[in-house]
Amino acid sequence: MDTDLLSKVRKIEIRTRSLSHQIFAGEYHSAFKGRGMAFSEVREYQFGDDVRSMDWNVTARLRSPYIKVYEEERELTVVLLIDVSSSGVFGTTEKSKRELAAEIAAVLSFSASINNDKVGALFFSSKVEKFIPPKKGRSHLLRIISELLDFKPTTQGTNISEALRFLTNAIKKKCAAFVLTDLYDVDKECKPNYEEALKIAVNRHDISFINVYDPREREIPNVGFVRVRDAESGRESWVDTASVYVRNYYTQWGQEVLKQAQQLFNKYRVDSVSICTNEDYVKSLIKFFKQR
Repeated sequence: MDTDLLSKVRKIEIRTRSLSHQIFAGEYHSAFKGRGMAFSEVREYQFGDDVRSMDWNVTARLRSPYIKVYEEERELTVVLLIDVSSSGVFGTTEKSKRELAAEIAAVLSFSASINNDKVGALFFSSKVEKFIPPKKGRSHLLRIISELLDFKPTTQGTNISEALRFLTNAIKKKCAAFVLTDLYDVDKECKPNYEEALKIAVNRHDISFINVYDPREREIPNVGFVRVRDAESGRESWVDTASVYVRNYYTQWGQEVLKQAQQLFNKYRVDSVSICTNEDYVKSLIKFFKQR
């Protein structure tokens, strides 16, 4: 690991470990405890028991009603699905989207570690670029952070479906999965391309989306004619930002992407939060945890 990268990793560790201990550990535990339930035993049915817990095989065999008893799993598996497409390097504040995602991923990782949970990571662009299986330990968490900061994808685009499908196939036991992305995986009508994959994934895992964005992706300033380049497609063009129509169209497009994504999340009861590169992500994450 080169000196500059090591310095970045250490700074993120110092900041996020402190936050995780002081703020997020309790909120994280409250938000996710009870989400993973493990089978414990069967016992005879008692008045007031939930009939949905009935074990029909045992009931038929013993000719007496029995129910399955579950207990909260002490350990949870957390998987971070991180968008490493080329649009992540964009940033007009002190942080790029990729750098902000790295800090948020670190906070989630250390919060999970305090709760004695395993943490894994999946880096994706238009394909799954890298999968780091869930494990415990400081060195494992630092590996995730350092690889994220230094990762160079082999493709430039974004395919959230591929990441969700990989998660569904690779992790059999229910996990808490956080998708960190700018959400730019839509069709011409701004409709998300990943509905089918999400529909399947939410039946197995606890999925949350963290939308990481830059303020200039929501509103473009009037700076006259500028040459712009799409980081994912490579297309370049001149844009007249002095035009009110152009600025409004740009803003409305971004709002529509977010609106349709939110409608999809509401449909499948997926928790989500949007965090800007110029905002304090601490407040946003605390609010997100408390609303779960």
